[in-house]
Amino acid sequence: MLAALGAQAQSPLPDAPHLPEVEVRGPADAAIGGADSASEGAAERASFQSRPKLRPGDIVEAVPGVVATQHSGDGKANQYFLRGFNLDHGTDFAVSVDGMPVNMPTHGHGQGFADLNFLIPELVSGVRYRKGPYFADGGDFSLAGSASMDYVSALERPYLEATAGGHGFQRLLAAGSRTEDDHTWLGALELEKNNGPWSVPERLRKLNGVLRFSQGTPQRGWRVTGMAYSSHWTSTDQIPQRLVDDGALSRFGSLNPTDGGRTRRLSLSGQWFDKGPQGETRLSAYAIDYRFDLFSDFTYFLAHPDRGDQFEQSDRRRVYGLAGSHQKNTRWGDLDGVLSFGAQWRGDRIAGVGLYATEARERWQTVRDDQVSQDLLSLYGQQLLNLTPTLRGYVGLRGDWLRYRVDGREPVYGPANSGRGHDSLLSPKAGLAWTVAPTHELYLNWGRGFHSNDVRGATITVDPQTGEPAERVPALVKGQGAELGWRFQPRDGLTLTAALWQLDLDSELVYVGDAGATEPGRASRRRGLEATLRWQIDPRWRVEADAAWSRARFRGAAPEGEGNHVDNAVERVLAAGVVWESGPWMATLRLRHMGARALDTTNSVRSRPVTLLNLGGRYAVNRHLSIGLQVFNLTNRKGNDIEYDYASCTAGEVASGACGGGIEGRHIHPMEPRSVRVSARWTF
Repeated sequence: MLAALGAQAQSPLPDAPHLPEVEVRGPADAAIGGADSASEGAAERASFQSRPKLRPGDIVEAVPGVVATQHSGDGKANQYFLRGFNLDHGTDFAVSVDGMPVNMPTHGHGQGFADLNFLIPELVSGVRYRKGPYFADGGDFSLAGSASMDYVSALERPYLEATAGGHGFQRLLAAGSRTEDDHTWLGALELEKNNGPWSVPERLRKLNGVLRFSQGTPQRGWRVTGMAYSSHWTSTDQIPQRLVDDGALSRFGSLNPTDGGRTRRLSLSGQWFDKGPQGETRLSAYAIDYRFDLFSDFTYFLAHPDRGDQFEQSDRRRVYGLAGSHQKNTRWGDLDGVLSFGAQWRGDRIAGVGLYATEARERWQTVRDDQVSQDLLSLYGQQLLNLTPTLRGYVGLRGDWLRYRVDGREPVYGPANSGRGHDSLLSPKAGLAWTVAPTHELYLNWGRGFHSNDVRGATITVDPQTGEPAERVPALVKGQGAELGWRFQPRDGLTLTAALWQLDLDSELVYVGDAGATEPGRASRRRGLEATLRWQIDPRWRVEADAAWSRARFRGAAPEGEGNHVDNAVERVLAAGVVWESGPWMATLRLRHMGARALDTTNSVRSRPVTLLNLGGRYAVNRHLSIGLQVFNLTNRKGNDIEYDYASCTAGEVASGACGGGIEGRHIHPMEPRSVRVSARWTF
């Protein structure tokens, strides 16, 4: 980034100034003279911590223009929308926590699966975000945007918080830290259970823990963090709108009470940094042990009228990674600048990734069962130059090399779908920033990036569902984006930004309802306009507002019977919030609107717009006790978190002979009705 050396996206804790600052450096604070684009920044901790959060992953809505929903049980990754994408569970939105990538390539459920349910939102110290493929250190899955988060290294005092709410929600969180000299221990433990509003209780059970040790000064330090997370749940997947309209099924009903899943994530990560006269050096490493099983049923009895269409997606893997970066001041002739460069390696050792036909969670057919190994090695460099007192620019280059091997263990088609290979890409980047006046800055950004495909698609020769020949896909898919931006900061506490952007993809990842996963599709183009407002009116009042308009189309001539609309691509997002703080009181009101979008490529079926209003509040009774309140869906709107248009068939429709080749129609997962959660925190 072309921020001043040493700039931090998260500030040291105001209530513990004596503690060493050992947080991982992220994108620069969004400020005149410091930012590289109009669409990057760091959300203020007070802002995202005050937001009511129905699920842990909702914290990414601190990124302007992002919508996080859910189309299945709360133990499953969120559904994300951004910049004209239905990102499914993260295919073009890169998320990292504590320097570890959250997105999973070649995942059992969907490419880029980014499950944030292991996150403890109260511990998050910063949410740094960028959009577009404009920066050399941004890698896989970051075409639309990225968000990086970290935990605090210390707390002012330990606390115990208990939360209870509607639909059987219960949560207990204990967190604390201890500092001696420059050594700090931090620990947290979270227990949660929830049934949700569903006719079949969700029975979510979650156990989550964090332990961190840090040592050092603001100039040099290191830390090690261990995390452990486990959960299991019963889910209500999307259901046919036709049954709800006929009164045959409740909006919160289920067609398969055995759907659900279980997951486990263990991780160990470490970071080291040194800020000296020769520049800033950072090293990090991580290891993750991950398990996932998901049972879903989206088409009911369409493919298998006798046993039903439930299927299991399974994933067993270990992930290892290393990263190093260096940043230093440079001088080219009369021009001052900043050079940054680095290397990254990620290795996924997938002991088993599979797809199975099941009945009541019992396997009766193996569709795919593979062992996969893949390594992604990346090198990058970026040079910033201050061309004039008011004009600066940067150029960057990133190289990525992917090696993979797939060993199919399913006896019929497994050997034919096995193989090994490699792919590589060079991604140039460039940008200009012009400080037109002390309060105005203009930006021009351009870059190429990529997302990876499931490498099983790069070795496939036979479709295991049909036995027909299958076409292979490239392992790495290029994308190219550009952005024209403007930032206005007339004073501290007031920022207005606007960005006009375009993004082209060589291959679109699209959702396939009967498989419950994403598959590569046609090339696409997206264009859009975004605007954000951040205004600290006075010490008591803060206002935030975001607006995003997008247009997503497939490129080229449409196949017969299809159109060029990218199905389920978000078109309009509006978000606004107001925060009021006075003495022991805090209150916030948050509005989020997601407009209608095309559900098929011809735009003949469109989703319904969704507006959601949430309320949050807190009162500090004394220095030890504080009471919190969260009200979700304050107006009790009957909107949908997700809508799809595809064919399905229920058991009753099979019995009546009305099914035929399936009944096309809208399938929905409703957003939850109004619910209230009350919490009490005791600080020791």
